[in-house]
Amino acid sequence: MRRRRTPAPPSPLPQRNGVDPVQVRLPGEGTWETVREYLVERLSGAGEGVVEGLFARGRVVGVDGQAVTETTPFTPGTYVWFHRDLTPEVPVPYPVDIVYRDTHIVVADKPHFLATTPRGSHIAETALARLRHDLSLPTLGAAHRLDRLTAGLVLFTIRPEERGAYQTLFRDRRIHKVYEAVAPNSPTPHTSASPTPTFPLTLTSRMEKPRTSLITLELPGPPNAITHITKLTHRTDLARYRLTPETGQTHQLRVHMASLGLPLLGDPLYPEIQPPVPPTDFHRPLQLLARELHFTDPITGRDHHLHSGRTLEAWESYEEWAGGS
Repeated sequence: MRRRRTPAPPSPLPQRNGVDPVQVRLPGEGTWETVREYLVERLSGAGEGVVEGLFARGRVVGVDGQAVTETTPFTPGTYVWFHRDLTPEVPVPYPVDIVYRDTHIVVADKPHFLATTPRGSHIAETALARLRHDLSLPTLGAAHRLDRLTAGLVLFTIRPEERGAYQTLFRDRRIHKVYEAVAPNSPTPHTSASPTPTFPLTLTSRMEKPRTSLITLELPGPPNAITHITKLTHRTDLARYRLTPETGQTHQLRVHMASLGLPLLGDPLYPEIQPPVPPTDFHRPLQLLARELHFTDPITGRDHHLHSGRTLEAWESYEEWAGGS
């Protein structure tokens, strides 16, 4: 029978600008003589002298909040914490709006270009870090995630012990998500090898995203991605679509629309990977919006029907969106 790991003790360090300290659990066995020796090996990719600098400034602490020194012996299974020095990030110049809040959850309306949670090079400039700081809610956590380039509704939980109940809604498909998108009115010649689709329609396929790949691939095999698509309205060249996913594969909506020859406006990956843009370029956002969330609260029993107040710029003013103004 597999032994359950004892939960980690609470961090002795507070958050900094909404960002948690790094927690490291020392292995259950090893030949390192000191904590410093282990961290130098464990964090070898952090850069020369980084770990040494943390110890020199007393930034590594134990469970009692006291500084761990360069000579502190390695003790298997213990924990240490520290705040890393963050690389300066380009501020995303749009607010995170609050659509709903009670004592259990916060539903935010995330702008384009802002990551949901800390990941990779986006740490402080994330919806989670901003909301923790601005709402003074250090225990806030995300129940799910939107792509950085996608705008719209994100559900956050306030109490860590309740987070699993809300995450289960997404796992068990008991939360209804509706997206809106702007894409070509008819398939573009260079992306479509099939006839013009008739709406409404449902797409099913198998999607996998290799660990080292930027894009999600459609592959042979049992379907694991289901999307219902309706054309809401159209103009000569553009249309506004309603996308209702039954599943939550990475980039699912973008891949399915591109497979129809209807790639979303502003998509840098589908159908073809575009050259990267500077991090200061907030022009031409991906025209994808998480418009609605419908669910029954697993804690309170309340029925929620929540709507984003954002608009898709290319539909409201295509000239401004296309001109990057």
